[in-house]
Amino acid sequence: MATPLLFQPISFRSVTARNRIVLAPMCQYSADDGLGDDWHVQHLGARAAGGAGIVMVEATHVSAVGRITPGCLGAYDDKHRALLTRVASIITKCGAVPAIQIAHAGRKASSQRPWDGGKPISPRDGGWVPVAPSAIPMIAGSVDPHPLSANEVADISAQFAASVRMAREAGFKIVEIHAAHGYLAHSFLSPISNHRNDQYGGDLTGRSRFLMQTIEAVRGEWPDDLPLWVRLSCTDWMPNGLTLADVIAVVKRIKETGMVDLIDCSSGGVSNDQKIPSLHPGYQVPFADAIRRETGMATGAVGMITEPTHAAEILANERADVVLLARALLADPAWPLRAAKALGVQPDLLPQYLRAAL
Repeated sequence: MATPLLFQPISFRSVTARNRIVLAPMCQYSADDGLGDDWHVQHLGARAAGGAGIVMVEATHVSAVGRITPGCLGAYDDKHRALLTRVASIITKCGAVPAIQIAHAGRKASSQRPWDGGKPISPRDGGWVPVAPSAIPMIAGSVDPHPLSANEVADISAQFAASVRMAREAGFKIVEIHAAHGYLAHSFLSPISNHRNDQYGGDLTGRSRFLMQTIEAVRGEWPDDLPLWVRLSCTDWMPNGLTLADVIAVVKRIKETGMVDLIDCSSGGVSNDQKIPSLHPGYQVPFADAIRRETGMATGAVGMITEPTHAAEILANERADVVLLARALLADPAWPLRAAKALGVQPDLLPQYLRAAL
């Protein structure tokens, strides 16, 4: 029997992963002033040892103001470098490709950790004023975000580049720009949150300008032989919001640059008023499928993919090039090893874990 695509190696530029299972970036909200600790090392190392082909570090922020919560990781101060280097090293040692998502929370910044309620933290309570394309708060009644000037927008693209430089020096082999879930780059793309009338607003070309400039700035610090991914929300799930057709048009422009290797296809997050018609396993896979077919870009499918046969089917039917797993790998770090057995593939065990095959 042929090995399912799920367990065949895949290459992007000079980087080859042992399989097509990606640990999706999942915030742990366990950092202090942007600095992670042993929690992040064990969390990410366990998923690498468990057999994932690519292990992606959670949203790692380009500035203190850009953090979602006070507990979010950063790559904006030299003190963050050692932990990021340690994380990249443990992922590599366990046989996976070390990847990292670089992010700015935009108007969703200065929030509580989810288990503390997730509500906005006002400046008077120790939070900070978020920044955004327009002075439209994520939650009515919270502090209005500071609307960025054109110069400030350019400065944030430069912050992305600086954080990517740190990621490169730390030893990461894949970088993903976070442009989804209502965070800064997505909030520029979406007409729900972007009411500007300058070069960063208006039509889709204007609204995508920040993302395109950030991709270019990041590529200036990221070696040509290393892959760059972008995570996009492929719809806002709202009337008059960002649509799949809009995103396909943006991805076509991204592909023309030759700078990006994969689109990580998610959805939503720009407003609490979004209405997702049906939450079911694979509900976002059609986005990865459509973008792959319409643009020729490699795509990643994500969203409630938990069963080995489902993950294998997505790739076998060429609906995506990789699958990103979140809750499945959060619940079971060894999900790839169990999936291999379920699909009749010899598990790729580390030598220290060979007895687990008995």
